[in-house]
Amino acid sequence: MKLKTILITVCLLLCSMVSMAGVWQYVDPRIGSEGVGRTFPGPSMPFGMCKPGPDCTIKPNAGWAPMPEVVTGFSQTHVSGTGGGQKYGNILIQPGVVPQKRISEAFTLGYYATTFEGGIRTEITTSERCAFYRIHFPSEGSLLIDATHYLGKNPVPDQREQQQFIGSEVEVVGSHEVRGYTRVRGGWNNGDAYTVYFCLVSDKPFQQKNNNTVAFADTLINIKIGISYVSEQQAKRNIPTCDFDTQLSTLRNSWEQLLSRIQIKGSETDKRMFYTALYHTLIMPVDKTGENPKWTEKPYYDDYYAIWDTYRSSSPLITLIDPQREAAIVNSLLNIYKREGYMPDARSGDCNGRTQGGSNAEVMIADAFVKGIEGIDYNYALQAMLKDAEVDPGADHEKHGRGGLNEYLQYGYLPYGIDRAGTRTIEYAYNDYCIALVAKGLGRMDVYDHYLKQSQNWKNLWRADYEWDDVKGYIMPKDAQGRWLDSVPWGKSKVFHPLIPYTPITKVAPWYLPWWSTFFYEALSAEYSLSIPHDVPGLIEACGGADTFRKRLDMFFERKRYNVGNEPSFLTPCLYHWIGRPDLSSDRIKKIITENYNDKPDGLPGNDDSGAMSSWLAFHMMGLYPNAGQSYYLLHAPLIPEWTLQLQNGKRLHGLIKGKGTHFEKVTLNGQLLDDARLEHADLMQGGELVFYVSAPKTIKKYKNTYTQKRHLPHVEKNIPTRGNKKAAIAFILNQQYRTWPLGYDWQGDTLMLTCKEALYKIPRSVVENGNGFCWELPSADGAIYQAKGTFAFISKKALRQLQQEGYFIYDGITWRKTAATADTIKVRADIDLTEMTISLKHELPLVLEMKNNPLGINWHIE
Repeated sequence: MKLKTILITVCLLLCSMVSMAGVWQYVDPRIGSEGVGRTFPGPSMPFGMCKPGPDCTIKPNAGWAPMPEVVTGFSQTHVSGTGGGQKYGNILIQPGVVPQKRISEAFTLGYYATTFEGGIRTEITTSERCAFYRIHFPSEGSLLIDATHYLGKNPVPDQREQQQFIGSEVEVVGSHEVRGYTRVRGGWNNGDAYTVYFCLVSDKPFQQKNNNTVAFADTLINIKIGISYVSEQQAKRNIPTCDFDTQLSTLRNSWEQLLSRIQIKGSETDKRMFYTALYHTLIMPVDKTGENPKWTEKPYYDDYYAIWDTYRSSSPLITLIDPQREAAIVNSLLNIYKREGYMPDARSGDCNGRTQGGSNAEVMIADAFVKGIEGIDYNYALQAMLKDAEVDPGADHEKHGRGGLNEYLQYGYLPYGIDRAGTRTIEYAYNDYCIALVAKGLGRMDVYDHYLKQSQNWKNLWRADYEWDDVKGYIMPKDAQGRWLDSVPWGKSKVFHPLIPYTPITKVAPWYLPWWSTFFYEALSAEYSLSIPHDVPGLIEACGGADTFRKRLDMFFERKRYNVGNEPSFLTPCLYHWIGRPDLSSDRIKKIITENYNDKPDGLPGNDDSGAMSSWLAFHMMGLYPNAGQSYYLLHAPLIPEWTLQLQNGKRLHGLIKGKGTHFEKVTLNGQLLDDARLEHADLMQGGELVFYVSAPKTIKKYKNTYTQKRHLPHVEKNIPTRGNKKAAIAFILNQQYRTWPLGYDWQGDTLMLTCKEALYKIPRSVVENGNGFCWELPSADGAIYQAKGTFAFISKKALRQLQQEGYFIYDGITWRKTAATADTIKVRADIDLTEMTISLKHELPLVLEMKNNPLGINWHIE
């Protein structure tokens, strides 16, 4: 009996310890930090302004990079999951002063630690506006305090998307305190200057060695760095009085209160993926209430990075977990409108920009309105929405508003030639629908009727008779005269003005240029033609009816047109719901997640974009997905067996799977069948039991690919010939974005088989010998096979002979002249734009070992 009592006591103690640990322990900040995810792996409070962590050189958007890259130091401001140019990386400290290599690292929620080769160990945690450091020196040590540091430094003045330094100051004000500021402008949103003030305090005295270095006699140092966007005094007030361990506990308790609002059952892997996804969703935008240097209205949030990415799933997930927070985020948009005239589609560094597509704050407001979020003045919100829809922002179209609005209102679409005309037309139409929803709810029927009609503008770019890839009907470019365009200009080169055929997989830009001026932004017509979230029935009708639409969806996925790593395709796997087949949606979603997500550092399939990829995953793991801006969720088989959502009204919604297998059959709410596998938000808020019934998997019918390669378009295959024994790596700098891809080549008969990344270029011997230009087809298209009509990363042997004999050669119509030579290389410069190349003399092919100073934005070197 005594033994039994002891065992029961031990079991209860263990259960208590597990309970105390909470769900926060499943958050793994490493997930998504490598590969394309670009998540910030350092500590952060929920929506915290201060995000301290290592900067491993100035290149990574989130600061951190895997070992063996050196650590330049630890800065206090970062973003998470972003693409494009860098932002922040301000106020850097470095124990040991110089860049250091790491021998170990540790990551848990709210905590990062690393040990340098020299023995210095640094631990980090944070509060909302203050970084905490615990530094262990092996002997007395020095600390660099660098206010000139920031991510994305570039020597070229006013480089687009690059941050530019304006000024800084570091002042030692005693033996325990240093204060100062940094002022930087630019970055991804090309924003105005922002200032980060700081106050550093140490628990141990130090001596000043020079302007920005202090020395400690002690070996264990605790440092706090308060930051502010208002003043040094405010930065000091932002420093809590507690110690490192107390703050770490406070941080984890704050996260536990949020994360535990959804309890799940499943494997350890399931829990790591799910709770890390929630975590990533809840660190941006940033709560800077009281930290706005421009005005004092509250609340104030910054780093909407960008609403174009987050409105689809991140905002709806915040609404479920913390509706009061979502209300504050929306009210911040309205305060920005009040002071700056427009709501942002993106904002960072207290400056609006950049607007990628539509004015998607409208979707956020509509989503809050139809879901009954309280504490928002929706009449004022409608005023802000109508400003977007009726007043062209002119030259400020990258900052906010609807660029090309005048043309949109005149023609009912944006003509080709206006940046992102296809994306904007489709998204403006959805934004108009969201305006109509809010107007109707407020009794403004005149506004409702007008904008509901205008929401059909997507049809003005629907080319019903266009057939491609066995499918008829696509969103296609049209000029201002109403003519469909079969060929369009390629890029905006000052040298070349070629026309290329426009098809549903055409980017309308060289692969090395940004998406900014293309017809579609970050997606293709094949994807956007299925992205009509407010009028899926109209889309199905335009495609030829339910049967044709199902066939189109099946082929879209089987032919790998779906892009899991990009937001415009977020809703597409759920489109089967509209033809009465939620089971097919369910099967697709499970396949997508199984093949593209995991709990490893490279476990996200695309830039997380402030939690967009993560929130998409979290919703689907629960078996429901929102159509943002509308009042319902689409239901399918969850990827976890059971979950419970604690609602803020005190009720609970319990979801569970019944049956064996993974194929979705039906779903009930409190015993009532949901015929269309949809759940209204109002019904969700009543709580109860949501039962998902499943059975053994069923096979999805596959349609034979009868599409034949047309013109020069790449044909995608699974099996690419193995790279030859001529191997190298080509490191591209594409508009200041770094990509290093494997490069290899070998002969098969009279064809040179050259691979770059996973693309294959079949180059005839005649081109290798006598070609007069480069092939610029994109290597980033995995599996593409090109019948190349030019050379790739090398010049022809004829061009090399002319260079050696006459000191110049002509390539792509440009004259290249010799400027220097060695026994192994010749350097040349282009007459027209001074681009430089270094050409190898010692390889089988005349490789272009280096391309630099190219004003088109493409540079490389071959390693």
